[in-house]
Amino acid sequence: MIDENIAITKNEFLRQFEAVLKDELVTVEYSQQDRKIFLTKLTMPESLKEEGYLDPFLESLLSEIKEGTDRVVPTSPEIAKFMRKNRRKYKDLLPVGINI
Repeated sequence: MIDENIAITKNEFLRQFEAVLKDELVTVEYSQQDRKIFLTKLTMPESLKEEGYLDPFLESLLSEIKEGTDRVVPTSPEIAKFMRKNRRKYKDLLPVGINI
């Protein structure tokens, strides 16, 4: 069973969000401008994706961002696909005028 509450840390030096899943480092690179976080690149081993860790990781990441005041612009195709699939849940994280 996959733990739904994955611990996400923000590494400001490397400009990425990080989590360790099954002894593997999973990262999402970001850039920040004004009050927007551009999620640019997801790095997750294929084995973890196949085991179903992608959705719980992204849910934890977006809930972590949701606690702040920043808006999310998903430029990574995998993250955009996840947000599109869960549009109702995460539409308030998108900046005004951005649709996915």
